[in-house]
Amino acid sequence: MRNDLSRSRTLFEQDGTLIAVVELSLSSWVVAGIVPGMDRHPLKKLGADHDALLQLMERWRHEAIKAGRTISRIVLAFEAGRDGFWLARWLKARGIEAFVIHSTSVAVPRDHRRAKTDRLDTELLKRAFLGWLRGEPEHCHMAAIPTPGEEDARRPNRERENLIGQQTRIVNRMKACLVRWGIRNFKPTLRQAAERLETLRTPEGAALPPNTLAEMRRDMARLREQIREIEASRERRLDQASENEPHAMIRLLARVVGVGIETADMLVHEILSRQLRDRRAVARYAGLTGSPDESGQRRKEKGLARAGNARVRRGMIQLAWRFLLFQKDSELAKWFHARTVDGRGGTRNTMIVALARKLLIMLWRMAMTGEVPPGVILRSAA
Repeated sequence: MRNDLSRSRTLFEQDGTLIAVVELSLSSWVVAGIVPGMDRHPLKKLGADHDALLQLMERWRHEAIKAGRTISRIVLAFEAGRDGFWLARWLKARGIEAFVIHSTSVAVPRDHRRAKTDRLDTELLKRAFLGWLRGEPEHCHMAAIPTPGEEDARRPNRERENLIGQQTRIVNRMKACLVRWGIRNFKPTLRQAAERLETLRTPEGAALPPNTLAEMRRDMARLREQIREIEASRERRLDQASENEPHAMIRLLARVVGVGIETADMLVHEILSRQLRDRRAVARYAGLTGSPDESGQRRKEKGLARAGNARVRRGMIQLAWRFLLFQKDSELAKWFHARTVDGRGGTRNTMIVALARKLLIMLWRMAMTGEVPPGVILRSAA
């Protein structure tokens, strides 16, 4: 079943449904409810305690029963944030329908200065959640709740991305340290860089001082060993995984010349395994759609919406440039070159986003159906 989280598909009976929203913070939770049979909307502040939250739901359910209502459904929602999805999974295991709301999809007042408290935030959440439960399209958006395995599978790729960012800082610091000793022609990213440290000489002909040399070695270890460990662990998982898991999808995408294991792993775990309902949802989740600004006779395009997954968006734009290099005879590459034949930089930079969107949809269809697009070169199956 494809994910359609822009509205609820379940029939909503308000008289038999206990509704609650939670404003989460690190030290306390504010819970607001709509309890059938109660004239007022209760509001309760709790410590950050999931057991206390469950007891509160049971207490409100008993109060509704005392008021002569039959509660057939308990639904609860909170905004996506630091707590992730563990609370939603925990509540679902105890018979409560839990949902996670995309915080950017909740409408807020546009006053220049508006009051903002946890109580007012719960009112906004209740309004958005009620509209979603009634089935109103685009009233707010829910996040797909991953299983613990799915959530854990994203960690290696994200950890590697963080280490790559740290790698850039380490390389810059190493270069700056060496410049203080008058050494300017050393590249820490070379494969044999660690062995070359001993041969470095200052303009005076002296070797690097011992403390500086030890610092360089520690930086080299952080630079390479952790990233290599992640990559080796991923290779072992791919070799041991069965064919019916997402790993088979990674292997399929990695057969496309120009798509590496790292890119395929990121795409599968970040977007392609999410069972999005159609190509528009795929492009929108990646943030590769436009953001038009129209009012009266004014027509303006403000650029990419950037409301989706930033990792997928960055990775796809990089892959689009690489795809042009390795898949020159594919229909997508020919389509791109036909529209950028004048060679203007602005046109190419604009069209590369369109190519990235088309390429993502192509890979999505390939992962879902196994269909190989015309003109795309594949590596031989291992």
